[in-house]
Amino acid sequence: MPRILSIDYGLKRTGIAVTDPLQIIATGLTTVESKQLIPFLKDYFSKETVELIIIGEPKNWDDTDTHATPLVEKCIKDLQKNFPVMPIKKVDERYTSKMAKDSMLEMGLKKKDRRNKALVDEIAATIMLQDYLRSIS
Repeated sequence: MPRILSIDYGLKRTGIAVTDPLQIIATGLTTVESKQLIPFLKDYFSKETVELIIIGEPKNWDDTDTHATPLVEKCIKDLQKNFPVMPIKKVDERYTSKMAKDSMLEMGLKKKDRRNKALVDEIAATIMLQDYLRSIS
């Protein structure tokens, strides 16, 4: 069974998470520089079967676009251009970074480690993917 891949896209960094092949568990994969996202995914897709990409859609609490929304829309266009047969689904990413930071605190990570924005992005992508898996089960 193919995996589902989750993207928490940002101007500098992009957090990536994937499911196991049975699509039961979401696991953080990595964080890449955003400009390296497409080459990273080309390499990853050559090794793993993925049936769906979910990407966080940045929205304010009142459903208006944020400053990051146009960046994500551009990323989606790049994904569609490079992977034309891959379905892409936007999901709500509100509060995932805050939830990621809270998770890091609960895990007992030291303050220095909690400042690692790359880890925050990866955990945020994992949270989005877990929420998506819950919504489809």
